[in-house]
Amino acid sequence: MLSPQVKESATRSVLCWLATVDESGQPNVSPKEIFAVFDGEHLVIANIASPASARNIEGNSRVCVSFVDALVQKGFKVTGLARNVKKHEPDFSVWSPPLAKMAGPRFPIHSVFVVQATAIEPIVAPNYRLHPDETSEESQIASAMKTYGVQSARGDA
Repeated sequence: MLSPQVKESATRSVLCWLATVDESGQPNVSPKEIFAVFDGEHLVIANIASPASARNIEGNSRVCVSFVDALVQKGFKVTGLARNVKKHEPDFSVWSPPLAKMAGPRFPIHSVFVVQATAIEPIVAPNYRLHPDETSEESQIASAMKTYGVQSARGDA
């Protein structure tokens, strides 16, 4: 389910957004900096400073995770069931290694949100659908760089 294309997109994305719901039905969306595709069925997300997300997952395992390459303006939405694997639990050592590598000593991982994917949908900027003949990843990158005032390492905008 989590194909190489999904993994590549997740790797290129700086953040993912984790959507959970509290016991009253109030949605909560929270950015997560340290996340990875673990295997063909699971995403793993480091719980560094997310007590609300942890509490919400404990009460309702249904979640949605999205990630987008901001320059290409493509990504994926993954819906699924999550569990909060705490540091003292035996399988924490199974799920945490790719996240620990990314976090290093700077960010303590309190638990791992393990998301079993049940559905995946692509996320694409409207230009790809509305103007497919004139829209490419290169044109989207150039447009985003211009809009956000980003310059490449070569110095061109």
